Amino acid sequence: MQRKNAPEAISLKMAKGKIPNREETFAFEAGEFGKYMDGLIHEWLKTMMTVGFTLIPLFFILDFFTMPRELLSRFGIYRLVATVVLVLQYFLIRRSMPSLLSRFHAYFGSFVVGGMIAGMTVDLGGFDSSYYAGLNLVIIAVSITMPWRAIYSAINCVIIIGLYLILNIASGQSFTPSIITNNLFFLCSTAVLAVAINHLRYKLIEKEFYLLIELKKARDALWSEMELAERIQTALLPENKRLKGFEIDATMFPAIEVGGDYYDIIETGSGERWITIGDVSGHGVDSGLIMMMAQTSIISMVNSMTDANPSEVIESVNGVIRENISRLGSDHFMTLMAIRINGSQMTVAGKHQDIIVYRSQQNRTEVIPTIGTWLGISDNIGRYLEDKTVNFSTGDIVLLFTDGITEATNREGEMYGQVRLEQALNQYADLPIGKLMNNIIKEVEGFQVKQLDDMTLIVMKKLPD
Repeated sequence: MQRKNAPEAISLKMAKGKIPNREETFAFEAGEFGKYMDGLIHEWLKTMMTVGFTLIPLFFILDFFTMPRELLSRFGIYRLVATVVLVLQYFLIRRSMPSLLSRFHAYFGSFVVGGMIAGMTVDLGGFDSSYYAGLNLVIIAVSITMPWRAIYSAINCVIIIGLYLILNIASGQSFTPSIITNNLFFLCSTAVLAVAINHLRYKLIEKEFYLLIELKKARDALWSEMELAERIQTALLPENKRLKGFEIDATMFPAIEVGGDYYDIIETGSGERWITIGDVSGHGVDSGLIMMMAQTSIISMVNSMTDANPSEVIESVNGVIRENISRLGSDHFMTLMAIRINGSQMTVAGKHQDIIVYRSQQNRTEVIPTIGTWLGISDNIGRYLEDKTVNFSTGDIVLLFTDGITEATNREGEMYGQVRLEQALNQYADLPIGKLMNNIIKEVEGFQVKQLDDMTLIVMKKLPD
């Protein structure tokens, strides 16, 4: 399987959920407040129904201790019917989609429970019964669980109070005017409070919605800038992974969309062959920006400084990075290794991860430490740099990497480490370069719990002259 290039790798990371998707959180537009409310009401209806079919049977315990014995069976039937209706409504709501009709579920549930309590007041003496107080609970419960407009709350209150009046008047029982006046006064006062609560909450929800819209716009603008930075960064990665005399493959996986890892494969107009790899501390936009500065500087210098040593290139790049980091007001630094290839030799300078070389004739790996210092820390780093020459033989494989590979961590907190990387190179050395690199990346990804740092890997094999 061919390893994906950097843009494809980023897309894969997003598909796996490693990068938050902007559509996963708040997907509404400014003109969709009604749709947003439909969804909210539909969702909260489940809570309303759950409260109803839970409390209605429980109140039968109170009936058992306070109601006349001859009415218990009738009240039990009332509560059973109301509970079954609410349970059926609950499952119907779960299977249906949000719409304007969602409000009728609330009205119907309120009608069922309000009708049950109004019917019980009829059995307990009509308007003179104090059981009407249960209707206050229904009005408040619906008001609390339904985030709708004040007008819908008012309609619900009219339905409940209307049921109370109609059923008791239809029963033809005598009543005391002062008692019914008292009952209606408290019911209407509860209704006014419910309507006021719904009005205030609706305004708060509306305000929250439009704040979320503004937040979404700001987030989308930020994502656009991040995506632009990502496209710029990945566009700067080398498309041509060829150097005369070598078979090369490379890949980079940023931990987030804009990474701080850097690599390049350069063949200048004069025929000089260079490979560079580095790692800016941290990751994100700042790190990606410094990485791009380094790449631009390196390309300019290797093309203008004919026959330059790697140490000279790194010293010049440090001056540019040092100045630009200072201008950014940043505290980042960078590791960088430059390799100049000349026939069967490579000249190396710069402090980075060790170079691992597989010696095909001896069938073993050799570790070549890098010497130098970080870029962006000091103005004068020449005295810390040293050019080191490494010889190649046909079939030898050079492995370059960033610390995101070796510092990949498993569930026990153990790092993948350089020893495992050397063993993997030894194990897969007989494979084609692309498969070798792919197998190492798969091994690291299988080892780590979550990618916490950018990962870059370069593999090159010496071909016969």
